[in-house]
Amino acid sequence: MGIIKVENIRVFAHHGCLKEETKIGSHYRVDLEVKANLQTSANTDKLTDTVDYVFLNRVIKEEMNVPSALLETVAKRILNRIFTEDSMVKKATVWVSKLNPPIGGDVERVTIKMTDRRKK
Repeated sequence: MGIIKVENIRVFAHHGCLKEETKIGSHYRVDLEVKANLQTSANTDKLTDTVDYVFLNRVIKEEMNVPSALLETVAKRILNRIFTEDSMVKKATVWVSKLNPPIGGDVERVTIKMTDRRKK
C-alpha cells in the first residue's frame, strides 16, 4: 500500500445552514489522503497504473461547487465519488475546513474529517 495526499486545496464555495452563508459564500480548504497499491505504478511508470491526483483535485472542486448545509454532506459526496470512479482507492480520508466561520469569535477554521474504505 501507498499513500497519495492532495493538500491545501483552496476553493470558494456556498455551504452553510444560514441563508446568508449560501448566498455570500466563503473560503474553504480541503485536504485528501488516499491509500492504494502503488507498487505497480512504481515499476511501470505509467499514470494508468496509479491514482491520478488531477482526478482527485477535480472531484473535490466539483463537489465543493454543489451547495450543502453541512460540511459532512460535502465530505461524504467527495468520498463516494472517489470510490465510485477509481477502483484502485482502498481507503480515503478527507478534511473539509471552513475558513473564518461565522460563529461569533476569532476562529481560524472549523474542520470536519471523514474516512471511508472500499466495501468488499
